[in-house]
Amino acid sequence: MDVRAVMTDSVRSMRAAALPLIARAAVLLLLSALPLSQAYTYEQDVFAINGLYTALGSPTVPGWVTNGGDPCAENWQGVGCAESNITSITLNGMSLGGQLGNTLANFTSLITLDLSNNNIGGTMPDNLPITVQRFNLSVNQLTGGIPGTLSTLTMLTTMYLNNNQLVGDIPDAFSALTGLTNLDFSSNNLTGPLPPSVGNLRALTSLHIQNNQMSGTLDVLQDLPLQDLDIENNLFSGPVPTKLYTIPNFLSDGNPFNTSIAPSPLPAGPAPSPSLSPSTGRVPSKEPTKSSDVTNGNSPAPGKNTFWTVKNIGYIIVGVVSAVAVVLMVMFCVSKYKERKSKNGVYTKSHMRREPQRLGGSKIKEVPEKKEHSIKPKNTVVKASNVVSNSKEELKVNTSIKAPNVVYNAKEATLYRPIRAAPVLITKKQKEHVIDMEKPDDFVEEPLHFPQSVAPRPEKTIVSTSVRTKKGRVPSLGKIDLKTTVKSFSVASLQQYTNSFSEQNFIRDSTFGRVYLAELPGGEILEVLKIDIDNSRVPVDVFLELVVSISEVSHPNILELVGYCAEFEQRLLVYEHCSKMTLHDELHYVDEPSNALSWNARLQVAVEAAKALQYLHDGCQPPLVHQNFKPSVILLNSTLSVQISESGLASLSQLSGSLPALFHYEAPEVHESRSFSDRSDVYSFGVVMLELLTGREPYDSSRPRAEQHLVRWATSQLYDIDAISKMVDPFIRGQCSDKALSRFADVISRCIQHEPEFRPPMSEVVQDLTRMVGDATKASM
Repeated sequence: MDVRAVMTDSVRSMRAAALPLIARAAVLLLLSALPLSQAYTYEQDVFAINGLYTALGSPTVPGWVTNGGDPCAENWQGVGCAESNITSITLNGMSLGGQLGNTLANFTSLITLDLSNNNIGGTMPDNLPITVQRFNLSVNQLTGGIPGTLSTLTMLTTMYLNNNQLVGDIPDAFSALTGLTNLDFSSNNLTGPLPPSVGNLRALTSLHIQNNQMSGTLDVLQDLPLQDLDIENNLFSGPVPTKLYTIPNFLSDGNPFNTSIAPSPLPAGPAPSPSLSPSTGRVPSKEPTKSSDVTNGNSPAPGKNTFWTVKNIGYIIVGVVSAVAVVLMVMFCVSKYKERKSKNGVYTKSHMRREPQRLGGSKIKEVPEKKEHSIKPKNTVVKASNVVSNSKEELKVNTSIKAPNVVYNAKEATLYRPIRAAPVLITKKQKEHVIDMEKPDDFVEEPLHFPQSVAPRPEKTIVSTSVRTKKGRVPSLGKIDLKTTVKSFSVASLQQYTNSFSEQNFIRDSTFGRVYLAELPGGEILEVLKIDIDNSRVPVDVFLELVVSISEVSHPNILELVGYCAEFEQRLLVYEHCSKMTLHDELHYVDEPSNALSWNARLQVAVEAAKALQYLHDGCQPPLVHQNFKPSVILLNSTLSVQISESGLASLSQLSGSLPALFHYEAPEVHESRSFSDRSDVYSFGVVMLELLTGREPYDSSRPRAEQHLVRWATSQLYDIDAISKMVDPFIRGQCSDKALSRFADVISRCIQHEPEFRPPMSEVVQDLTRMVGDATKASM
């Protein structure tokens, strides 16, 4: 055999074997050159800033792109961040054009928006970032009116819209903007009077509305703490409130004011005719003259007093005639009522329960033994009729197509109570399946029907049938048009999704039961709160009403309810899944110092949790008190985004008679008299902040007796910076300045005040913490 040929074949085979290895190496090099797919900036903020950039016409701004990108990690020009959230956008004086677009509301933590001194046109969008504090769009080309959704910017401190082309009336949207200090609407084309809600701006120190066409009086401004007021060149009439003259910087020229100063006699001689002052534009007040000056036109017409007398008499006559007409109408209605009563005899029970409802006034009859919190309806007319009840367990309700009204009956005793209606219609259908229960001999198990999705179902009404339980078949609720956006699940389906509520699917213990992980057939992950026995004794209809209430709680930092189950004696709530980890776990079960939450992360957690409580207190109608706020209800995902669980469930424990025990998180008034309020939530939040600062649990028996109760031990030290520095969690020592520690400790000390009236509202806490986040962001830049 030829040796050379053999060697040639060997070389060829080696080359062939090496080709796949070379190809793999090339692929690895290519992949390493590509950017990571996991961006640092929060996705929703990226979407919002991409939309803004596109609406502005994609100007040449370093780093900015129309799709994707990583603003926080790539240091886009004018963009400030705190952790992974965009907190400020400052692009003033850059000749930007285009419009603002419709994605501003998607920013999750935007505090400062400054696009002043540009050429931005179009109208202001209705949806604005609700977290914004400093809003500056002055010196642009904005047109249209000021949107009424300005009322949602409850954290706003400064707003500048001057030198644009805005028109129309200023909306009456200032009732909740109690932190607003500087407002400038000057040099536009605004008309109409100052809205009444301006009188609620108790922090307003500077107001500029000059160079518009506004009218009316200035009475709404007289009790505000203004130091700088400019109303020049408008159409305001008078008299000017006396208090406004005490404002250090008050400019009012160019308005047709009149005065109400009492006249004083003048010497004989012609008085000058009223005319506009060339410097101020005001109309001087009229002065009385002698009878000799009547011919000069300087006194009122001789018949003026007679005219006013006749006019007043006319008003009196009209009023008397109107009163007589009203009395006759009432008498007519009463007679018709008596005639109808005598004709029909005694009213039947169904007639007695048929109440005409007005907008927002739906009512509900209730078993007197149960006391429940009222839930106000929203823009829904409710009417119930044809109520029949034969026993405590039987309930049939027929409703009109207008809206729901649920009626209870117990021993002929009834009470009325409002119920809140939500936007989308669903109902509960009792199914004949019992989980982990002994089946009676005649029990026939139905096939299982598994929901394919938790998306809201189309609007429809399901009339439930009777229900089989261990006690036999009992009548169902009948037709109940409870409107909500959540979905009804069967016990069988939830058993399937949670692997029969196995320990492998168990996530955590809740105040009201155990929480299990649920995986739907489509792969969607949810979590199911299986309410414990005491709370599950709440009647089905009352539980469904609670579901309606919780379904209307919607906030980025609150765990969202997506479904429920109320079959047989089971009460379950289905939520979106955030994380298995809680703040309690992240603070007290850290295995490595490198895994501990940083100072900036703790600050961000505090801000987002505070926003959730502020929403419950100020954004819900009626306001909700969490009543069980502690680290174990603060859920943290992998990006440290916060969602609060158990929101809106406080009434569940009240209905079942088993109130949750907060132990060392409860306010003094709760410990003494179980008196819950929004300020008791503030106290609990203060204790959680103390845990964030110190890394300690609120009670630790392993520590020296003087340090076992965290609040008692720390309260006296929160005013000494040296003591504060010593009590800081060792994991974050050196990560924050003494100034930041002092400010954080100051918020804590105000939150844990013994008397509830001395604690701040959550809106004030949010403002303080948000400023700290902003300062931390600047310090890191």
